[in-house]
Amino acid sequence: MVSNFVVKVPATSANLGPGFDSMGLAVNKFLTVEASVSDAYSIEMLQEELNVLPLDETNLVLDTAIHTARLFGKTLPKLNLVMDSEIPLSHGLGSSSSAIVAGIELANHFCSLELSEHDKVMLGCNIEGHPDNIGPCITGGIFVGYFEDGELFYQTINDDGLRFIISVPHYEINTDEARKRLPAEYHKSVAVSQNALNNVMLMALVKGKYEDMGRLMMRDRFHEPFRQPLIREFNDIKDTAIENGAYATTISGAGPSVLTVCSKENQDTIFESLKKIDGVIHERISLFNK
Repeated sequence: MVSNFVVKVPATSANLGPGFDSMGLAVNKFLTVEASVSDAYSIEMLQEELNVLPLDETNLVLDTAIHTARLFGKTLPKLNLVMDSEIPLSHGLGSSSSAIVAGIELANHFCSLELSEHDKVMLGCNIEGHPDNIGPCITGGIFVGYFEDGELFYQTINDDGLRFIISVPHYEINTDEARKRLPAEYHKSVAVSQNALNNVMLMALVKGKYEDMGRLMMRDRFHEPFRQPLIREFNDIKDTAIENGAYATTISGAGPSVLTVCSKENQDTIFESLKKIDGVIHERISLFNK
């Protein structure tokens, strides 16, 4: 076992419109954790913004690593972690999932667990509850997964034809609060319609029919209509992006970040237009394929 180990986990954008709790993608923004064997569990943060997080074994990264090791009858050695992150906290870009995956990877390495990709996704789903963020953190690319009652199925797509812009407002939206906005029940006709449009959206993505994919991506009826009012800038971002040739604009995870899906050719034009919207940080990003 090598005493020093570096794990790099990508940010994610979940749901992709109608793929609620089942679809997500990995993007080229990362949580980086450098671990070394030490006399005690400890954490050093390279960014001041991360110091709101615990600096001991109650930190989600270490807690997950310790928990994962115990599941396999192992004890995680005492580690010092140096953490650096490009992923904003509580902004719908999978910061919690990236921490969970980093913990799984630390346990896998330092306890020689020899976990498969499927094992890692399953462990993450058992902690997170659903696969839309956890999955792409581990597999990269675009992820589609089903997880229920301990049963997991998933598929991934690597796609070089899409580019993205992430728009990050300065305020946070708590995931639990965002979930409280959702209805307790959906009418059968809504569920049937959602199922159909999500199936066709996926086929359009696979076949590279990006215009159709984008139109369907913006017709979600499960969560977007209830969460969009929480994001003050959403309509301005969407209208500006679509007017400049974007395929789609959706909420990233539970928000408040907003994901714009576009072509490589249009990305710069859309980005420059979005920069005129105040109170939001915009960034060009691309799919992270492993």
